[in-house]
Amino acid sequence: MLERKEIAAVNKERREWNENIPKRGERTAEGKASFETISGLSIKPLYTPDDLSAFNYLRDSGFPGQYPFTRGIQPDMYRGRFWTMRQYAGFGSAEDTNRRFRYLLGQGQTGLSVAFDLPTQIGYDSDHPLAFGEVGRVGVAIDSVRDLDILFENIPLERVSTSMTINSPASILTAMYLAIAGHKGIGPEKLYGTVQNDVLKEYIARGTYIFPIRPAMRIVSDVIGFCAKNMPHWNSISISGYHMREAGCTAVQEVAFTIADGITYVETARKAGLDVDEIAPRLSFFFSAHQDFFEEIAKFRAARRIWSRIMKERFRAKNPRSWMLRYHVQTAGCSLTAQQPFLNILRTGYEALSAVLGGCQSLHTNSYDEALALPTEEAVQIALRTQQIIAYETGVTDTVDPLAGSYYVEHTTQQIETESEEYLRKIEQMGGAIEAIETGYIQGEISSSAYEYQKKVERKDRIVVGVNRFQMEEPPPEGLLKVRETVGELQSEKLRTLRGQRRNGDVQNMLDEIRRMAASQGNLMPSIIDAVKAEATIGEICDALREIFGEYRANTSF
Repeated sequence: MLERKEIAAVNKERREWNENIPKRGERTAEGKASFETISGLSIKPLYTPDDLSAFNYLRDSGFPGQYPFTRGIQPDMYRGRFWTMRQYAGFGSAEDTNRRFRYLLGQGQTGLSVAFDLPTQIGYDSDHPLAFGEVGRVGVAIDSVRDLDILFENIPLERVSTSMTINSPASILTAMYLAIAGHKGIGPEKLYGTVQNDVLKEYIARGTYIFPIRPAMRIVSDVIGFCAKNMPHWNSISISGYHMREAGCTAVQEVAFTIADGITYVETARKAGLDVDEIAPRLSFFFSAHQDFFEEIAKFRAARRIWSRIMKERFRAKNPRSWMLRYHVQTAGCSLTAQQPFLNILRTGYEALSAVLGGCQSLHTNSYDEALALPTEEAVQIALRTQQIIAYETGVTDTVDPLAGSYYVEHTTQQIETESEEYLRKIEQMGGAIEAIETGYIQGEISSSAYEYQKKVERKDRIVVGVNRFQMEEPPPEGLLKVRETVGELQSEKLRTLRGQRRNGDVQNMLDEIRRMAASQGNLMPSIIDAVKAEATIGEICDALREIFGEYRANTSF
């Protein structure tokens, strides 16, 4: 950034400054023996041009909207339009969640994000024995296309972007969404949104898998291929680092492992005969915004730069849109505390600000009461207002990438890039992300990082306000949201009605076709679409696939 002569002069002054500043002993006033980010990156007391001696502006930073997209994927970023304010929501029945959706849209939310309950996520109907006690608990219960139709009642699907956090049964929920849109006269070319469809992170960190890895990857590829040809505005996958971060990985690991998964999805799609420029413009990503403010901003900038170079140099993508890393951010659920929960409003605000300063395209802000229960209307309103204050009041959206050129931010961006690429090389040497998952390498790295972080909290090397310092006596929480106990019974009654009214012979024929296609190499999506239109349930379709693919059983080690 500066000429060598100027850097030498700065270094001379820096040494003199360092010699003359007062020494405070081995430990600081805060009691820290050393300074480091949450991820363990060491922090110097001062950054100068010398810390960017290898930095080249055009190569490493460039301009917004241009390769390597370090400064953002759009030339004008938020001066042109704000990020999508997409609050993640879902609980109880489709009717319950529809009311919450319409409330949020009425409060100024600009996109929907659907949380599904555990039975839906692992492909069981609400009346399955394994679903008992879980129906509608951590998301909305969806058994058939009828439920999804109720979920989006009075919501204009052609005008509202929808994200569905569903992975193993992503093909089925995508098919249901197409079906209900068709009922409303809305063609697939008019739908906007995302289906998460990221199974690899399920085997790494989350656990809502159904099928063995390789058949599951085949389904992912079928969804990507179908959407590329039929749904031009739909993101067919959201490659997710968020859940790995929630499991305890560092910022560097979040970037590396997410991009390693992304590489595997692109390679899988190419092996299925898809052209990289046909699929890459609709790939999206999903990251966490954690507590370390500057590290998170640098993380987002580094991730964009790494992905753009991989797509351009490794995969030889020619379309500049294929080089862009577009991503949704959710503030860190694992940073929320049950102690003094109103402090979570502040935590979420800082995390959301880092996501915006890092250049996200979509954002969910967690509610202050989520460490205790599903969020109340009051809590989700405050969470949404947090985004609106950042957008409309702070001024941070008035210029693009305002922290570019900060010696600290640029140095940390380079540091995260370098260490992430080292992980990527290790994973490549193992044969790729699937092999790294099957050997337990990625899971082991995350477990080690989570353990190290917890030790720091217990030693008070890392302070969590209200948890290991500044504690206080608190009354029991009041006014928490409670899901009705009768949701499971209501869903079971809906299923009985459905099975009594539909053409069950047609359903069986459609399920037989799914089995046939699963045993062949054809794309599964057309058969699944026909099945959901015939009102086959999510459990029935997943059972048909289980018959062909089997189920995944994790090898757990301690």
